[in-house]
Amino acid sequence: MALPGKLTETSYLTADNAGRYRCIMRVFYDSYEKMRFQLYKEDVLELLLVSYPELEGLTMDQLKLDLSALTEWKNLIAIQDPRKVYTIAEYKNKQFRYSMSEAAVEIERMAARLENLFLEPASLSTNYFLRIEHSLQEADTLNLKDLRAVNEWWKDLQEDFRCLNQNYQDYLREFYSGKSEKLLRSVEFVLHKDRFIAYLEDFIRSLQMYTDRITAILLHLDPTKKQKLLDCTVESELAIPRPQSELHEDLRTYLHDSIFGRWESLEQWFIGSDERPSESLHILDITNEVIQKIIQNAALIVQLQNWGISRKADYQRWIRMFQNCSGIEEAHRLSACLFGSMHARHFTASAPRSTDSISSAVSQEDPFPFLLSSHNRQYRPRTERAGYTVKSEEKLRQREAYLARLEENRKCALRFIHDGILSVDAIQEEVPASLRTSLLGWISAANINTSLQGRTEYGWVFTLSRKSGTSVLHCEDGDLTMPNYVLSFSEVPQ
Repeated sequence: MALPGKLTETSYLTADNAGRYRCIMRVFYDSYEKMRFQLYKEDVLELLLVSYPELEGLTMDQLKLDLSALTEWKNLIAIQDPRKVYTIAEYKNKQFRYSMSEAAVEIERMAARLENLFLEPASLSTNYFLRIEHSLQEADTLNLKDLRAVNEWWKDLQEDFRCLNQNYQDYLREFYSGKSEKLLRSVEFVLHKDRFIAYLEDFIRSLQMYTDRITAILLHLDPTKKQKLLDCTVESELAIPRPQSELHEDLRTYLHDSIFGRWESLEQWFIGSDERPSESLHILDITNEVIQKIIQNAALIVQLQNWGISRKADYQRWIRMFQNCSGIEEAHRLSACLFGSMHARHFTASAPRSTDSISSAVSQEDPFPFLLSSHNRQYRPRTERAGYTVKSEEKLRQREAYLARLEENRKCALRFIHDGILSVDAIQEEVPASLRTSLLGWISAANINTSLQGRTEYGWVFTLSRKSGTSVLHCEDGDLTMPNYVLSFSEVPQ
């Protein structure tokens, strides 16, 4: 399969005079929509001046150059008209009639749709499910000999499936655009959220109901009958006479692959496979996600609105109510009503209590101050200047103690090294925990190397080996059972 190349038909969209070229092609496209397929250059100039008054200074010579460029890019097809030739001079001037090529029609149709993309409303219509179900039910009653009826059935089925696919994609896509994200977080959207939720829920109910029915029809369709039906659909497409269809030798192969591929897409949409779930289930998940997003955004907006409400008036009213209480018992009852379990908010603070009793009430304990800090991320507490403590002597004492422990471990290790060999099973007496830690560190450092060599903190280079069996290292805090390692030092430590 060859790589796709450059489309010369789209050159006029980005050329230097793209504005004038697009006006010319739009005039041709509007005439094409009115079933006026061929235009003379005089007709083109007249239509341009009527539709686009800004091109009032356009001359016929400039228009001829533009029409020649568009013809060279295969957007227009120039056909010489010998009927309007009355003299030899007119014949030499070659009066042409211009018509749009098929590629140019599709390009202008796409451009017109792009210009009105946001004006076309998308919806989640459930009528397409009903039409697809009826079309699949008619598959059993189709007369396969009537190719025209088969072709009309296939066109209706594919058009309904295309509209269903396109409409749900366009509608749900709007909820994930940047403008919709901003709209969903606006206060005005809260007033309309119930309508959106009801609309989406109605679509979900119809989707679940019709999907099960359509899936059952597809699963019970006889494979032999399905094969014959699709083959007849291919024959119905070939039976339609087309001006250029006879020039394509691979037309049958193309139609076969296209029709069978579209049927496979229809089955994948409703049935799915083991490797990939159906598209209907995917739509169901996306729609539920959109509903959840709407509810969450609405709840967040309401919460943000409530945060801005001042409780000053409520607090003043509550204080007056407590002042009017006749005694402490009535105040307790009022407190239980205002701040009871239904309004409970618990705060913890690391402060000493006046009593250790678990049954004492908050009102029976002594109050304590609690410093509140700002929740603003940009807030920085004011730092107060203070002196600092010189800890040189303390650091010196810690260093001397560390060096003393190292020296003690070195002397202890030298006691168990004989002729440059330190064997774990030869250590029979109790050793301090610090020496055990150093010994295990030496063994770990050597094990991570492929050469099984290591170096101690005293600069001793050794090679690690292992004998069969295990040995017990007696330490002051317990016994350690470990493999029988042997450390062979390259030089006798001093």
